[in-house]
Amino acid sequence: MEKKIKIGMGQLLVEGGEPDRNLERAQKMIREAAALQCDLILLPETLDLAWTHPSAKTEAEPIPGKYSDLLANQARENKIYVCAGLTERDGDKVYNSAVLIDADGNILLKYRKINVLEVGQEFYQIGDRLGVVETPFGIIGVNICADNYIDGICIGHTLARMGAQIILSPSSWTVDYSITEEDDPYGEKWMKPYTTLAKFYNLVIVGTTSVGYIVGGPYEGKKMIGCSLAVRKEGVLAKGDYNEFAGKLIPVEFSVPARKEKGTSIGKMLEKQNFEFIP
Repeated sequence: MEKKIKIGMGQLLVEGGEPDRNLERAQKMIREAAALQCDLILLPETLDLAWTHPSAKTEAEPIPGKYSDLLANQARENKIYVCAGLTERDGDKVYNSAVLIDADGNILLKYRKINVLEVGQEFYQIGDRLGVVETPFGIIGVNICADNYIDGICIGHTLARMGAQIILSPSSWTVDYSITEEDDPYGEKWMKPYTTLAKFYNLVIVGTTSVGYIVGGPYEGKKMIGCSLAVRKEGVLAKGDYNEFAGKLIPVEFSVPARKEKGTSIGKMLEKQNFEFIP
């Protein structure tokens, strides 16, 4: 039987070092997504403290913990799945993490970003595992932002090999302040890896990005510009508005692609599509 899902791409204003305000906006957007009858809301990367904000070193919370509990409570109260990026403390280490929470408030999956930019390595440790989880909507995998750079696309390939029908990617797409709406916000940087994964594996990949100006840290003065993106084999399903003020919810509904190939049969499928295996 064909499965369908309605995802709310939640472009959230994220302020550096302001977790209470950020989480308040996140909770409001979760309620908005539920009112629109979304099955799941995808929120941005490090929505609590903002990406590379210095407060990550001192204010990060464990998962489960204060901030993930707030999201879990909203998921349960509104009967909606929530996928969101948080700054995670584990002992003396800090990670750029993401959680997938079900409609009963249970954390189904926790992922720690692997393809951490050099500029972010002052703040975040490198993740060491990938995972997928079965849901009523199909098999979902989670990665984060630069994990989908073309140099990190092996992460998406691995999630696809693990059976992912949907890849969710909390993100924080950041550009120089001089970049405007007239510039191409996607280009080869995002369209190429998203389209590659979607076409080769017949899956849907969805990235939701934050908006606002970055304060504090090495990227101070740059801006997060939204332009969230959902892509399937046939092409782009939805795009978010592109500017630093585009805090809004973008619903996207689609049939979940059926994936039958497993193990070595995936390799045979890729060969038929002239996929180039690197020796």
